[in-house]
Amino acid sequence: MHAKRKLTTVIALGVAPLIAVSLPAGTAHAHGWVTSPASRQDQCFAGSVECGPIKWEPDAVEGPKGLKSCSGGNAQFSDLDDDSKGWKVHDVGTSKTFTWQLTAQHSTSTWQYFAGNQKVAEFDDGGAQPPQFVRHHVDFGTLRGRQRVLAVWNIADTDNAFYACIDVNIRG
Repeated sequence: MHAKRKLTTVIALGVAPLIAVSLPAGTAHAHGWVTSPASRQDQCFAGSVECGPIKWEPDAVEGPKGLKSCSGGNAQFSDLDDDSKGWKVHDVGTSKTFTWQLTAQHSTSTWQYFAGNQKVAEFDDGGAQPPQFVRHHVDFGTLRGRQRVLAVWNIADTDNAFYACIDVNIRG
């Protein structure tokens, strides 16, 4: 009987790693968003604007690269595309530093910023893995007045990007 229990233990110890390796890997549910100035999803997270499920996962606005929507094409985050929700508009000068908070640091190709339907800045990370906090100083050039800034974090090793919108009033 002792030999049978020993054999059972040896089999169990040998099979356990195989089972663990064959289980599907969990998907990451967190990535990153712009926290300064407060993006739309940051305002939802803070509760200063009433929103749907984005309130609980402000870092999950992920979608295919090349989109121009605040929701990243995610229907469950469509509140972010609604310009009438009462988003805080941040007064800024002709340039502003934007801070991303990352909860999963993916290899990055580029960071892009769009305002007035034009790209105003791009930063190339060349596939590097960013730190937890990433800051970019963006120059708005001749743009003035109220603008919706679309900040895009393009991931290097997937076809996806993360999206954040920030409402600003650019003063000269």
